[in-house]
Amino acid sequence: MNAIYWILFIGIALASWIVSASLKRKFKRYSDEPLVLTGCEVAQQMLQDHGIYDVQVTCVAGELTDHYNPATKTVNLSEEVYYGANVAAAAVAAHECGHAVQHQEAYAPLKMRSALVPVVSFSSKWVTWIILAGLFLIGSGAGRMLLLFGICLYALITIFSFVTLPVEVNASQRAVNWLRETGITDNHTSEMASDALHSAAYTYVVAALSALATLIYYILVFLGSRK
Repeated sequence: MNAIYWILFIGIALASWIVSASLKRKFKRYSDEPLVLTGCEVAQQMLQDHGIYDVQVTCVAGELTDHYNPATKTVNLSEEVYYGANVAAAAVAAHECGHAVQHQEAYAPLKMRSALVPVVSFSSKWVTWIILAGLFLIGSGAGRMLLLFGICLYALITIFSFVTLPVEVNASQRAVNWLRETGITDNHTSEMASDALHSAAYTYVVAALSALATLIYYILVFLGSRK
């Protein structure tokens, strides 16, 4: 069982590295493809076109730190995206605004993901320690109960990872369609924007598969402890 886990772990780690390297390479390449509007201007226009006037576009520090915060109603763009006037910046800015449009339309997967955020935050903070304690005391009833509790918490994290997939894919589809319809990107640059966002989506796929593989391993350990 340990051998299978390590094979899965190494395979997923390798896939994660490949996807991450590909993502950085494509964003660097598409950052050299100029557009008229900056990421900030793209975000502001997309929000206005969808009748969203209560969401602010802000600039945040870091690389690939772009995100939409439904609690504060802010589209937060990294400096490279906020000030960048290129295909990569436009794709990222429009993608994050896609989440704002989802929020406005009460998109079901986004509502589900938002509802899971508090419990997932708690789970992420404590699950490692609870599972370690369960594994350390696995020969006792208390240890198995701790491990089972940890598995339940990790299951919530895994569910969150899979719920995130349709949310991200839908936001990307909205972004690419809007960029093309408004003429901000033409057929050639639309393909670039789509390619960049597809690469970003693969990171969520790998994360979800990694969470699932780890969850299955913990379940097998728990079942084995009952023999």
